[in-house]
Amino acid sequence: MNIILLGPPGAGKGTQASQLEDERGMVQLSTGDMLRAAVAAETPVGLQAKDVMARGDLVSDEIVTGILSDRLDEDDVKQGFILDGYPRTEAQAHSLDTLLAAKGMKLDHVIELVVDEDALVERITGRFTCANCGEGYHDTFKLPKVEGVCDECGSAEFKRRPDDNAETVRTRMEEYRTKTAPIIPHYEPKGLVRRVDGMANIEAVSVSIGAVLDAE
Repeated sequence: MNIILLGPPGAGKGTQASQLEDERGMVQLSTGDMLRAAVAAETPVGLQAKDVMARGDLVSDEIVTGILSDRLDEDDVKQGFILDGYPRTEAQAHSLDTLLAAKGMKLDHVIELVVDEDALVERITGRFTCANCGEGYHDTFKLPKVEGVCDECGSAEFKRRPDDNAETVRTRMEEYRTKTAPIIPHYEPKGLVRRVDGMANIEAVSVSIGAVLDAE
């Protein structure tokens, strides 16, 4: 089962991808992770990417597609993959079509986690973590049992990500709407797009995604 997982930052794509890896043996293919691995392994396309990044330039679609092509040749992908962060544009979607066809592979589903923007802003801006052990909390949904004290390790030090603010979250949402969401019409005519309520709790979202995957 090969899928694309779509949704704006904070929609829970990473959490759901990790669960699919654990429960179904699928492999999450994140462009950032693949890029770093290719550079570290000094593959031919990884060396190209390294040169581009050393100049401070953005890695081209051609290089990203080349890195993905190499990754799709590895054995663990045979269990199924989850694309996260690619394709981001319609041009990349066309490149992916060509790449998969050349490898005799296909997409089974494009699953979008649908979110409410205002609720997502609240979800993200309320997040904070223990600075010592990394346990996650939220101003509304999960406060420490004892105010100012981590439930897990007892530390009194907490931190927030500097980009977890309303302005940044809304900017990311706008970027998703203008750059990534437009790939959905590319897949709609193929009957691949499925939508899941991304605002439900983690378990409910997992059940909904599982229902899509098991409907075949």
